[in-house]
Amino acid sequence: MALPPSFYDREVLEVARDLVGCVVEHEGLAGVIVETEAYHQSEPAAHSFVGRTARTAVLFGHPGQAYIYRSYGIHALLNAVCQGPDVGAAVLIRALQPLEGVARMHALRGVAREVDLCNGPGKLTQALAIDLDLHGTNLYEGPILIHPREDGWADPELVVGPRVGITKAADLPWRFCAAGSRYVSKPWPPGLRATLAP
Repeated sequence: MALPPSFYDREVLEVARDLVGCVVEHEGLAGVIVETEAYHQSEPAAHSFVGRTARTAVLFGHPGQAYIYRSYGIHALLNAVCQGPDVGAAVLIRALQPLEGVARMHALRGVAREVDLCNGPGKLTQALAIDLDLHGTNLYEGPILIHPREDGWADPELVVGPRVGITKAADLPWRFCAAGSRYVSKPWPPGLRATLAP
């Protein structure tokens, strides 16, 4: 059972924290979310900061929609739209720990190490065969689904830090990572390395 729309109809920072440990699934490929970032129309790093445009319309739509865009003309990035309609907010899914369909992920990504399959927002969409044609679909009916936390992820410890790869509002501590996870994208936030087992 996928997370319902009501899960996303909350303040974006709450959703970003609560998505860590949940499972993203597409076409039999799945991974546990180990890293997220929050974006809100009130700060200039968010696409919604400019207001409603043809590009950003989905961000102002119903909670639980998939906002997928192309980064640097190369990578498709998956975001979950949050809060109520007319509020431009979303959570970027930054990294996953592979869970199902790992052999196919290796084929899709063309990399040998499992830790490199989904440790970045463009990597995970490639590994899960997610592209721009799924933009505007919803995450509770599919084809991309996000499921609740499974056993072992009920209350994950989080490492919090600034978001990655932005120049505006770069100091906001709106990046949330699962403590102890080597699947988090680099650069790792301060404090993550101290939680890793030797």
